[in-house]
Amino acid sequence: MTGRVVIAGSLAQRPRIGGHTWVFLQYLLGFKRLGWDVLFLDRLEPDMCVDAAGRPCPLDRSVNLHYFMEIMQRFGLNGAFALVYNNGERFVGLSRRQVLERTKDSAFLLNFMGYLTDEEILGRAPRRVFLDIDPGFGQMWQDLGLADLFQGHDDFVTIGENIGHPACTIPSCGLKWIVTPQPVVLDYWQPRVAASGDWFTSIASWRGAYGPVEYRGETYGLRVHEFRKFASLPRLSGRLFQSALDIHPAEVNDLALLTANGWSLVDPQVVAGDPWTYQAYIQGSKAEFMVAKNIYVQANSGWFSDRSICYLASGKPVLAQDTGLGRLYPTGEGLLTFT
Repeated sequence: MTGRVVIAGSLAQRPRIGGHTWVFLQYLLGFKRLGWDVLFLDRLEPDMCVDAAGRPCPLDRSVNLHYFMEIMQRFGLNGAFALVYNNGERFVGLSRRQVLERTKDSAFLLNFMGYLTDEEILGRAPRRVFLDIDPGFGQMWQDLGLADLFQGHDDFVTIGENIGHPACTIPSCGLKWIVTPQPVVLDYWQPRVAASGDWFTSIASWRGAYGPVEYRGETYGLRVHEFRKFASLPRLSGRLFQSALDIHPAEVNDLALLTANGWSLVDPQVVAGDPWTYQAYIQGSKAEFMVAKNIYVQANSGWFSDRSICYLASGKPVLAQDTGLGRLYPTGEGLLTFT
C-alpha cells in the first residue's frame, strides 16, 4: 500500500538539535523511500522564536525558520511542507488551502505526540494516528487527569514496545496500542566501522522537557536520576567516555560529579547541532553508552533509543540500559544491556 501520508511534528521548535531533527527525518525519508508521497506539517508559536543568541525575535529573523527551511531544502522536501505559525494565522510553504486539500486526499495523518492541534486540518484527515515517542508521560498524565494528548485521534502507536505487557506499568488508558520499533533509513545510515574512535559516546539531555511523574505511589523520573548511578564508570573502568550532554550550567554539583569521575563533556550544539554533525559524531565513535530516562527503565517500557538505532546502523556497538529490551531484541553481540 502506498499513497500520501501527512506527518505532523515539532522540528522547528527545537532548532540546532541534530538528533531531534533525525527523529522526523527517519519517518519522512522512510515513507518516501517506500514510495509514499509525504507532507510534513510543523507548528511554531511566536514565543518559541529565537535568534542565534537565544533572544526572542520575529519569525522571519528566527533561527527556527532558517533551520527548518534549510532542512526541508537539503533533504528534498521542497513543496512538501507547511509551517503553521501563530495558531494558523500564517502558513510558510504550502498554503492552508493546499494543506487541507492534500490532507483530505491522504491515507492518514501521523501526529507526533499530538503536536498538531489545528482542528480544521485534523478534521480533514481520513484517520488521525497518534504517535507516542515519549512513552509513559502522556499515558500517566491522562490516567491522573492532568492532560489528554490522545483526544481526537483514531489510532494509537507507541515506541514503548512493552505497553500492554503485564510487566509494564504504563497504563493503556483503555486504548488499543500498536507498538513499533524505531525506524532508521539505511540509505542515509551506512556502516562506518573503519572510522571508529576511542570513545564510548552518548548524546543526551540531562533533564528534558518534562518533570518527574508521581503515579500510583511511585516517582517516575528523568535521565538525571539514572545517569548519576553510572557517574563513576570512566574512573572505575579506565575507559574513555564522552557525552554530548545538554545540561544547564546551574547543575554545578552534577557537572562536578561527572568531571571528577573522568567524563569528557562536550556541547551537543557544537558536535551534533545539525543532521550532518550528529551523524559524524556517532560514526566517529567507538560505541554508544546509552542511559535511559528513569520512567522508561522503572516502567519496563520497552523503549529503545532513536540514537541507538543510528549507532547500530553505523556499525557501532551499543551498551544500552535495560528498559525491558531483552524480550524484544537479540542481545549479546552488537547490542548489550545493563542494569
